[in-house]
Amino acid sequence: MRLLWGPASFFLGFVVAQTWSVHTSWGKWDSRERNRDNEFEKPSSQPHIVFILVDDQGFRDVGYHGAEIKTPTLDRLAAQGVKLENYYVQPLCSPSRSQLMTGRYQIHTGLQHSIIRPTQPNCLPLENVTLPQKLKQAGYSTHMVGKWHLGFYKRGCMPTQRGFDTFFGSLLGSGDYYSHYKCEGPGMCGYDLHEGEEAAWEQDRGLYSTVMFTRKAISILAKHNPRRQPLFLYLAYQAVHSPLQVPAHYLDRYKGIPNLHRRKYAAMVSCLDEAIHNLTLALKRYGYYDNTVIVYSSDNGGQPLAGASNWPLRGSKATYWEGGIRAVGFVHSPLLVNKGTKCRSLVHITDWFPTLVTLGEGTLDEDLNLDGYDVWEAISEGRPSPRQDILHNIDPVYIKAKNGSWKAGYGIWNTAIQAALRVGHWKLLTGVPGYSDWVPPQTFSNQRLTNRWHNERVHWDRGKSIWLFNITSDPYERVDLSQRYPHIVKKMLMRLAQYNKTAVPVRYPAKDLRSNPQYNGGVWGPWYKDEQEEQEEDERFNNLLTNHLGKRRWKKKTKNRKLKRKVEE
Repeated sequence: MRLLWGPASFFLGFVVAQTWSVHTSWGKWDSRERNRDNEFEKPSSQPHIVFILVDDQGFRDVGYHGAEIKTPTLDRLAAQGVKLENYYVQPLCSPSRSQLMTGRYQIHTGLQHSIIRPTQPNCLPLENVTLPQKLKQAGYSTHMVGKWHLGFYKRGCMPTQRGFDTFFGSLLGSGDYYSHYKCEGPGMCGYDLHEGEEAAWEQDRGLYSTVMFTRKAISILAKHNPRRQPLFLYLAYQAVHSPLQVPAHYLDRYKGIPNLHRRKYAAMVSCLDEAIHNLTLALKRYGYYDNTVIVYSSDNGGQPLAGASNWPLRGSKATYWEGGIRAVGFVHSPLLVNKGTKCRSLVHITDWFPTLVTLGEGTLDEDLNLDGYDVWEAISEGRPSPRQDILHNIDPVYIKAKNGSWKAGYGIWNTAIQAALRVGHWKLLTGVPGYSDWVPPQTFSNQRLTNRWHNERVHWDRGKSIWLFNITSDPYERVDLSQRYPHIVKKMLMRLAQYNKTAVPVRYPAKDLRSNPQYNGGVWGPWYKDEQEEQEEDERFNNLLTNHLGKRRWKKKTKNRKLKRKVEE
């Protein structure tokens, strides 16, 4: 039998065993009651849904893509399921998460620029219906464990206000894996681990977050009855985002990797792989597995400076080259029709919203204005995907292409604007797409790159502001075809312009100093009050003040009466 996690895994294994023993220690009476209940229960046709979102995993950084990193669990789950080999996400954390939660492009939620920062009064706009809200309407029990990163400046933005019955995890984009603290600058440091809407001080045992989040997910599975109600578990790991921290014994497996960043990163991926192994065991142990759909996805490409690798794809996290937006992804489920296959159809992170809601027998209202498609038949049965194009993004704030112009865009589009679009085999980029090198594993930008393709790095001062690639025949984006096929460029630019007409204004507010955790008990959490909340708070203060002044007047009157009596006497 496989050992669980060395010292850390021993602890988790102990926790799982304890959780299991707690349930069995309720006694024979409880198990008899459950069996009696089960006689009258019919298993729901709605599948349990487990969505695993990992952070900053590079395209290469999984065994079945050729990595030197050992990922036996991910390799096995993917091999027995369906590998998504034409799967796209966004190049940064918040944008990917917003599109997963809403099924809508960034240009339709106002989050098309950068990420949601901890100090900004910003969050996923409240008018957007979320995936857990739709699944909850369909009868699901909804739970989130892990990284939120969709804003928290007021209570209404918190996960438990956006459709999740429970939440345990972090609100920010990153932080220390053990202490769960994060600094956003000098004097702007705070604690970031929450249970529901409050700081989880009592839940914190200084555990490494990958272990801690897995433990929490397993406890949710243990407490829920899979036959009575379908479950949606959103498990958003902090791993493998920087800082590069990992229990020491995982590093022993990668002594042969000379680059320290890569070695630590590889160890973090191995720890993550074992976490998912333990989660899978729990799904089987507690009776979920046979009726469960597991989706695995990275939120964006890897960061080579932090040990990741997207090789042989071009670019990195935070770029619109393939290395920033083509992700590791697969679906594993006994419910799949064609198991052990690869899906090469176009799939985008917005597609999970309609796919999972439909799978969960929920309803998709027309006024949701979704940009995603139901791609279950394309994944499960190998049918053609209904998706033919992807708007990767239009960011009107990021206009750093010095020589970008309307003229370069044939009078159709200002190529100074950062934008990226995929239509069929074609991909168009304008503006500054981001760092553009091809970076092999263990090679970083401050070292000499020897591969012959590296002399193709774009120098932005040379005036380049538009590119066209045939991604099907050239997935590594080596040959720019924009000069050879100007008619294709013009058609793509017109499509961009059409999309842009539907865009809403960008939401990217200035820093709010009230966000500082020192004003909130040392915790990163909601700080903003809307007009109604401020009015209610003012009324409470005024009532307290009135009562206080009333007591002072009463005391003063009493004192005056006593003095008057003494004078009269």
